[in-house]
Amino acid sequence: MTIQPRSPEEERRFLDEVTKRELTPSRSGVSLLAGVLVSILCIYFLLEAVLALFRLPGWLIDPDEALDWVAGLPGTGPGPVLALGGAVLAMIGLFFLLGAVVPGRRARHALPHEGLAVVVDDEVIASALARRARLAANVSPAQVMVTVARAHVVVNVRPTSGLRVTPDAVERAVTDELDAMGLAPRPAVTVNIAATGVVGA
Repeated sequence: MTIQPRSPEEERRFLDEVTKRELTPSRSGVSLLAGVLVSILCIYFLLEAVLALFRLPGWLIDPDEALDWVAGLPGTGPGPVLALGGAVLAMIGLFFLLGAVVPGRRARHALPHEGLAVVVDDEVIASALARRARLAANVSPAQVMVTVARAHVVVNVRPTSGLRVTPDAVERAVTDELDAMGLAPRPAVTVNIAATGVVGA
């Protein structure tokens, strides 16, 4: 069997698809939760139907009475309770709708590469940026904390007492590192310099 080689366009589309799959989380958790809830409801309704078939009292609610109650809504129940129940059901439905429609995001970024799909954890990126920020600020590793999100990088620096740290220099160093990485999407950078410093060793 002969395997036809992919064209450059097909290879690029394949790599983009792999990268997208690695950046977005699976919806298996939401699907599993929905499946469990539906299964529990089906088992319960089956149990009530079997009890009604043998003319036994309902386990929790008699099916005929439940149907009559539902058919008589909204006059068969107190207004505040029905409103609260409707709001809860709407929130549950909205949760599952958003879980199905809105794409999630893993704590990762894609790095450009010609022939590979390269995905890096945000913790690794934060470590590299913290090193550049530490060198630019001339402080110890414990004095720099970097947080990386999808569209933003926050650099917090605690200077050494008696030594001035220039926020622009730190921001330039972190920005240069981000440019060298070529992250997609490219996050913005915010540098915070603490008002109080630490005593140097």
